[in-house]
Amino acid sequence: MPNEVSWTEEVPTVSMLFIHKFNVPKDAQIIDIGGGDSKLVDHLLKEGFTNVTVLDISAAAIERAKKRLGKDAHKVTWIIQDILEFHPIHTYDLWHDRAAFHFQTDTKKINRYLDIVKHAVDGMVIIGTFSVDGPTKCSGLEIKQYDEDGMKEKFEQSDFKNIECKREDHITPAGAVQNFIFCSFMKQ
Repeated sequence: MPNEVSWTEEVPTVSMLFIHKFNVPKDAQIIDIGGGDSKLVDHLLKEGFTNVTVLDISAAAIERAKKRLGKDAHKVTWIIQDILEFHPIHTYDLWHDRAAFHFQTDTKKINRYLDIVKHAVDGMVIIGTFSVDGPTKCSGLEIKQYDEDGMKEKFEQSDFKNIECKREDHITPAGAVQNFIFCSFMKQ
């Protein structure tokens, strides 16, 4: 259940901070990668965003989100798919990913992810991953940690300019501290 996993976040504070800083228009095409159990979609809809897509590999997570949103679930485009198999049918103004990118642990998968982002985004990217001071695993799975320079290197090679990076200590539902790094980028 979402309230039992370590990455659960009631309010996506840093993500919303970046979205507000960039004055993202309410009709912007936004996609949340791995966002099935994330509450970002709830906050975006509450603030009046009208073109929100959520992609998650888990059909169960998508169903929980739809149930949580109730009558507002129809306002969202839902995609059940592995991000590495995603073939977008249009470009997005904002690509958001909190805690999915760090599951790409080998060079081939990282490059595939970056290639998808490069071709799918015509605007801003917000990525939140475990920092070099964060956990080395998530939900029992290996992850790749990043620092600011590592994030910049990956996304700048894909034609994105770094705007800002920010660290955040996330307190898990069990009370543990996980250090994340969030970076925002703009398409060149």
